Amino acid sequence: MALTVIEPPPAQTPPAPPPDVVTTPCDPWPRPYYLEDGLRRVAPYHFTYNTNVKERWRGREILDIFRDEFRDRSEEYYKDAIETGKIQVNGQPVSSTFAKMKNGDVISHTLHRHEPPVTAKAIGIVHEDEDMIVINKPAGVPVHPAGRYNYNSVIEIMRAERGHQWNPLPCNRLDRLTSGVMFIGKHKKAAEKLTDQLMSRTVRKEYVARVRGEFPEGDVVCEQPILQISPKLGLNRVRANGKQAKTVFRRLAYYPPSPTTTTTTNGTNDNTLAEPKQGYSIVRCRPLTGRTHQLRVHLQFLGHPITNDPIYANRRVFGPSLGQSSSSATDDEDIMTRLSRMGKEDYAEAVAYEDEMVGEYERKKAEKMTGEACGVCGTPLYSDPGTHELGIYLHARRYADAGGEWSYETALPGWALPPEGREGESDLLLAVELGELEVGEGGMDGEGVGVGSGAEAAAAQ
Repeated sequence: MALTVIEPPPAQTPPAPPPDVVTTPCDPWPRPYYLEDGLRRVAPYHFTYNTNVKERWRGREILDIFRDEFRDRSEEYYKDAIETGKIQVNGQPVSSTFAKMKNGDVISHTLHRHEPPVTAKAIGIVHEDEDMIVINKPAGVPVHPAGRYNYNSVIEIMRAERGHQWNPLPCNRLDRLTSGVMFIGKHKKAAEKLTDQLMSRTVRKEYVARVRGEFPEGDVVCEQPILQISPKLGLNRVRANGKQAKTVFRRLAYYPPSPTTTTTTNGTNDNTLAEPKQGYSIVRCRPLTGRTHQLRVHLQFLGHPITNDPIYANRRVFGPSLGQSSSSATDDEDIMTRLSRMGKEDYAEAVAYEDEMVGEYERKKAEKMTGEACGVCGTPLYSDPGTHELGIYLHARRYADAGGEWSYETALPGWALPPEGREGESDLLLAVELGELEVGEGGMDGEGVGVGSGAEAAAAQ
């Protein structure tokens, strides 16, 4: 029997190593927090962002990407950062501001980082066991490091409290300005199980919001589709070509305005001028889908925006109508132009300025560029935010399993309680049960349920 000689396989060329990237110059520990004036502050520090090129960036010039996607710094800054090597691609200086990005590229940006302050309010613990922590997220604190925020995020604050090696794994996500129930996995297996359950159609969600005017009684269903207009500005609007969205609202209480005061469209008080105060309502919100800013956009469309929403209740952006029933793209460019000025040249004038809760001092104390610059890096500096800017009147009050296995809820925030000396509808309604709540489609994000996917866009400077 003849023997067959088997040739040894050819030598395999080892795979190319991943591209070198700039490494973070420092990872300060303990984190450089300090508490002052009711705010959690972070002392400035050097930091390097590393991010993979997103699909929508492929084929685009690098300066265009930074100019269009990020609003923290000017185009002149990004141009200089590319030319001086602060911004690199795959660990190498970029040949030109016109260089086009391709799939697999890694963009690095090293800078002296200035984080905005957030509330000093502690992250509340609703429930904790060996697998997870259910927290009550304070308003104004982002979940993941993103944009101007890094250490001032839920993940990093919890890590600072429990140890450098501890890795919190968010299983749902709330907008930065929203407060309420969040689920944090303690380990990967628990996080995956929680995320799968939250993404299924078996979770019931209840939010509470404080909105402008007298909201209609009974169940109000809004099924307007929602489209992202500008990821850079965080603007979403009702559009026929948007994603399907459905929310069920119910008024829990209405508090009429004081009878003696009217308010003009520019926010000044004058009994002789035309626009009367409308009072406000406390509304239960039940999202059955989970689009970004779904509750905020649907409430704006219905003519009852969240009263202190810096985007959707902002007269300086949307005008006196505040975008009620608007589904046309004809004014998108004007709205984006006005919105881009907020926090830089102008402050947001939300309709909450009609409220007695927001005093004249707080109206004027808003985050805005000061005209000063950092002595180390030349970064333009912002003033502190006013307390009314640290969050909006939207709270994730309760998440519950449809089968009754579990339910987690928080107390109502102070802004949802009956004001002292005033009567609305029975405040017992504020403790209303979920009842026969239709279950949504899963896959939530924004104000709904979202997958905890780690840090978002690490290059969002």
